[in-house]
Amino acid sequence: MRSNATVMFLCATLVVGATMATSLQAAPTKQSPPPPAPLSERGEKLLEKYTKTLEELRQKISDSLPRIDAKEQEAFTAVYQAEAEASKAELDAIRGQKKKPDAYEPAKQALAKAKAAAEAPASAMLAKLQSFLASDTLDAALVEAVVLIQATPRGLAEFTEQDDSDNKLIDQLLADPGLMKEMVIAGGAREGKYGQAMTIYTDILKASPKAQNGILNRLAMAVSLEHAVPIAQANPDEKTDAPSTVDPLKRYRHFEKAFLDGELDPGFEQLSIWDLRMVVNGDEPDETLAWGRQMLRNYRPDLIATPDHRWRYVQAVKTDVRYGSQDNKYDRPDLQKYQNILMNGGVCGRRAFFGRFILRSFGIPTTARPQQGHAALVHWTPEGWVVNLGASWTWGWTEFGQDRDFLAFTQARMAGDDFVQAERAKWLGTVLSESDAFGFHATPSGFWNGIALYMQRQIVDQAQAKTLEAVGQDIAEANESREKDVVQATPVTDADRTIVVGKDGAITVPAVACSKPTQSTAKIIFMPSHLGGLQVHYGRNGEPETFEYTVNAPAAGIYTLTARVVTTSHQQHLKVTANGGTEPVDVALPFTTGMWGETPAVKIPLVKGSNVLVVAHSSEGAGKGVTIKDFTLTPVE
Repeated sequence: MRSNATVMFLCATLVVGATMATSLQAAPTKQSPPPPAPLSERGEKLLEKYTKTLEELRQKISDSLPRIDAKEQEAFTAVYQAEAEASKAELDAIRGQKKKPDAYEPAKQALAKAKAAAEAPASAMLAKLQSFLASDTLDAALVEAVVLIQATPRGLAEFTEQDDSDNKLIDQLLADPGLMKEMVIAGGAREGKYGQAMTIYTDILKASPKAQNGILNRLAMAVSLEHAVPIAQANPDEKTDAPSTVDPLKRYRHFEKAFLDGELDPGFEQLSIWDLRMVVNGDEPDETLAWGRQMLRNYRPDLIATPDHRWRYVQAVKTDVRYGSQDNKYDRPDLQKYQNILMNGGVCGRRAFFGRFILRSFGIPTTARPQQGHAALVHWTPEGWVVNLGASWTWGWTEFGQDRDFLAFTQARMAGDDFVQAERAKWLGTVLSESDAFGFHATPSGFWNGIALYMQRQIVDQAQAKTLEAVGQDIAEANESREKDVVQATPVTDADRTIVVGKDGAITVPAVACSKPTQSTAKIIFMPSHLGGLQVHYGRNGEPETFEYTVNAPAAGIYTLTARVVTTSHQQHLKVTANGGTEPVDVALPFTTGMWGETPAVKIPLVKGSNVLVVAHSSEGAGKGVTIKDFTLTPVE
């Protein structure tokens, strides 16, 4: 693997999603959109109504603005724009060091100079506007105006012109400043489709009384805003009759049930609406989300229990999604795409996709974070957002903007209630027709967007926000990490090791009852089982190891051997040798797609008294893993 945190990763295949265009591709020729369909007479009246309302709101807001000295405002805007341009130039220079190594230092110095020049004017302006931005007096007018601008008066007229119930929904929304404020702070309805968002939200509230308050209300809002534009559903290829888009109401119900059943991450309950949008926006069917949680509980429960939030759940990419595309041709049409990725591995795109999927399954916000030539991801932790499977902050982007700007935005959001002050400034920029600027690395905008960005920076600085270093850089294009995982020690009691002989002579051997090894290794890991007790996981990485069992048989003879196992890839075998035999017995492991299953019975000769069984693992192709709960030896009658 090429491992240099300051250089872009190159990947054999780059898959960054339909919304992520790379700078290496030529932009397609844009065609003029077709003219909108003419409105009905009623629609024209509604358009006039919404347009007039927006004009009145703009005038009210403009009249309520604090008086600012024109020269001071102009000076502030100039230093903001200079810093934004210097920030973009410095980012371009650091990313282009390989081609132009001499360009970075001047760009770095220019940015430092621009920041220094902006410090005094920005601090002075924020001080003058502090009481104004801290007040919620204008919020009702501001958020209504923002909703009308994002939705557009025409868009609302088109939504409401045909149906009185739709008209009532929009009237209900525009009459509820609290609801609009929640929506706008959460990023607004996808593509401004507030009518569709209100339809979904109303349907959820009718369907679930629990959605009225707390986390479940925030979940309902997140689903409504994010699914206002339907999300294409990724179905198994052979399920041609499956729904083409994700059903928003079912998506809400899925996560409501998972939350109430205690299946989601403990941090789920503290997530904001904005965070939750990046949980509920996956392309997977709901049953696949349920499969993801059950699979990990069965196969690698240790990845759920790990205290390291940076790797919780997503470590499954590191441990069990093989790097390489050579087996992708074996993807099965009856399996969902994330099941195929886990079975056959993939390069950067597929691995990042699986990582985001398994995080969403447990209610962890995540989004794509590609960089030049490589697909990675970022995800939420209680300590902040972290880059996973890619280079550190600076080298990538998200659907929102450059990753540096995304980081600052999330840090300000997590800092507390003061974040709304930065949002108010941004709303004013929207109302006053300034172009949106997500961060300092975006194209510089006007006065109020500049205020929003300096306010955001002030919030982050005062909170002393911690920036988490990227993890998983060295496995972005490799199968095994140079950073070895710390295997959590799992105590194994005598009761856990107890081998039980039934009245029928059947012998049940717990997988952890090994006489060798007697504790976890890097390859053979003892861990608590979701079924109760303990289980053994034989990892796909590392040098092969055997494990041995000493079994006392009540009588000599032929026994059938079966095992309870979980596999996530096919073409695996256990080779069992009894008492030093030269020909091991082959046990073909079933492909259980992450569920518990039982191996086919094979015959093993045992002597009366002590027997030593040596178990080895083999697989066709690259290394694969298996989880074992126990073995059963049943005498043949």
